[in-house]
Amino acid sequence: EPRKFDPTFRGPVYNRGCTDVLCCVLFVIVILGYIALGTVAWIHGDPRKVIYPTDSTGQFCGQKGTPNAKKAILFYFNILKCASPAVLINLQCPTTQMCVSKCPDRFATYTDMQLQYRFNKSHWDYYKQFCKPGFNNPKKSVAQVLRDEDCPSMIVPSRPFLQRCFPDFITRNGTLTVANKTAFKDALDTARSVTELRDAANGITSIHEAKEVGMKIVEDYASCWYWIVIGLVIALVISLIFILLLRFTAGFLLWFIIIAVILLVAYGIWHCYWEFTVLRQTPGADVTISDIGFQTDLHVYLQLSQTWLVFMVTLGLTEVSIVLILIFLRKRVRIAIALLREGSRAISYIMSALFYPIITFMLLAVCIAYWAMTALFLASSGDAVYKVTSVHLNCKYANQTCSPESFNRTNITKQCPGAQCLFAFYGGESLYHRYIFILQLCNLLVFLWLVNFTIALGQCTIAGAFASYYWARRKPADIPPCPVFSSFSRAIRYHTGSLAFGSLILAVVQLIRVILEYLDNKLKGAHNVFARFLLCCLKCCFWCLERFIRFMNRNAYIMIAIYGKNFCTSAREAFYLLMRNVVRVAVLDKVTDFLLFLGKLLIAGSVGVIAFLLLTRKIPIIQEEVPVLNYYCVPLLTVILGSYLIAHSFFSVYAMCVDTLFLCFSLDLEKNDGSAARPFYTTGSLRKILRRTRGKTAHGGNKQTSSRCIR
Repeated sequence: EPRKFDPTFRGPVYNRGCTDVLCCVLFVIVILGYIALGTVAWIHGDPRKVIYPTDSTGQFCGQKGTPNAKKAILFYFNILKCASPAVLINLQCPTTQMCVSKCPDRFATYTDMQLQYRFNKSHWDYYKQFCKPGFNNPKKSVAQVLRDEDCPSMIVPSRPFLQRCFPDFITRNGTLTVANKTAFKDALDTARSVTELRDAANGITSIHEAKEVGMKIVEDYASCWYWIVIGLVIALVISLIFILLLRFTAGFLLWFIIIAVILLVAYGIWHCYWEFTVLRQTPGADVTISDIGFQTDLHVYLQLSQTWLVFMVTLGLTEVSIVLILIFLRKRVRIAIALLREGSRAISYIMSALFYPIITFMLLAVCIAYWAMTALFLASSGDAVYKVTSVHLNCKYANQTCSPESFNRTNITKQCPGAQCLFAFYGGESLYHRYIFILQLCNLLVFLWLVNFTIALGQCTIAGAFASYYWARRKPADIPPCPVFSSFSRAIRYHTGSLAFGSLILAVVQLIRVILEYLDNKLKGAHNVFARFLLCCLKCCFWCLERFIRFMNRNAYIMIAIYGKNFCTSAREAFYLLMRNVVRVAVLDKVTDFLLFLGKLLIAGSVGVIAFLLLTRKIPIIQEEVPVLNYYCVPLLTVILGSYLIAHSFFSVYAMCVDTLFLCFSLDLEKNDGSAARPFYTTGSLRKILRRTRGKTAHGGNKQTSSRCIR
């Protein structure tokens, strides 16, 4: 069947009408509702409930303008009653909690204090700062004090962590100690061990070690932040130069990238092998990673031969994958290079497109900030809830809601001696409080919708700008002025509804994935194998669905930028166009993505090598200027990740440019025949490919023969 041409096709449509108006109206209504939700959350919420710890009377610790202004730390009378750090952080530990200005720094019991008080009153002056405010009777019997919980039965050396006093655990020669002690006695002369404290604050040792690591990392960032900034600036300059050079040296530069990445990975394999062979002959280096467990000193892992073996195997698999891909796709690389060269040419005429990601970043920052603040105020919207706590397990009033004002007038204390009405958590029974979880889900859904809309707006804007370049007869004379701004204006004015429609579909799928991840975490301890298997299948299916929708949305936005039709029509036309060019989509388009990925990898890797030599003080010229770091790998990873993200921001525009040109290229083949009446719009190396296509078509080839030539 001969190829049919559209005699009415004249390139992109500039005289447009509004598309998907109903979805646009819905989108505006949802935004107004989102603002109303944020306002209601702001009225009812109180971030102090999250920022400040709360004592047993519901007062905030460390809040200015209150009696606790200078008491910013929460102290637990009997930390042995607390089961885990999660209980402590949620303020549900069944013991009296009060605000203090500092944590205890010594071992002491109430009994010892009474004995020493007879000779030196300073012991009481120190101990009473951990008693209830207003209590000043050191002669009160121990039994009565413990019954009324006027003072803690004992205090142990502690440190503030998360604004709460935790025992100061220190490991000495493999033994857990507190102030060099492994055992102590409480006020009732009962022997206690440090192990009990550890069990009461389960996991606090690892948390404390992680805190120390975090402090050292912060010190490293503070001492070398300017070197990190220099590395990121170098990555920005290299990325910009790289894109500009692609126009003139696309073939050479891309082959250089391929060879450079292969050689870089090969060097990594050789270095890992050299380290592995050296450590195999070193005594003690054959210990496995699982044997030593988690270590705060990351240099320990580099002294193990197994670490370098893992690195070597990983790099080896990466090297083999790259080489195999290049072997099987070597014939497509030349066409991809021509497409990339055309993309560089387009970017050279529309340089402002490279800086559009800044606008996307700012809009995303606003969305994230608003979502985080709304979630914070929603989470802190509850009222203070007080519950009865009792040391007696058979107390029938335990865990019941109570009121601190009327608690002493009830008979609960008579039936359950020692019971108290203590603050438990923030919540409520009103209609608003019952639906806070639903409101949080709505907050998350609208957040995902806005994020996807922001990304969609950027894709449609960039696609419209580069589509105007491709369909210009005379380049650059026929390119409209300010193509990025014009495309942005068209997208906002006419296609807000279409972009919102595609974004909503993706946001719903993402919300379902979040819910599935939540359910999976809840069922981790369950033994229902079928439920876990079903969840795993659902997660896999929705992951694939999200990837497919992302791909279709991206091409639908390009068609919207070209034709100005609604989302469903654009998605259908994009899908059929891609199916008619399925080989080129599956091979040629992905080859360009692979080459761009290698470019990002090369930029991040080269800047990472420079940063490694710099931070390890291996460059003699500036060796004295570089500070000595605790963990140089953390700033190094920051530079590498930041360089990759910077390269990705530039290359994302480039990738959108290539995808747009690819679809325009496919449309050009279908709508035009290369004759004087209907010439092709493309130029340069792509036109040479089209000439070969025309030659074979002129010799009697049909549409299928022409398609094979392009492939």
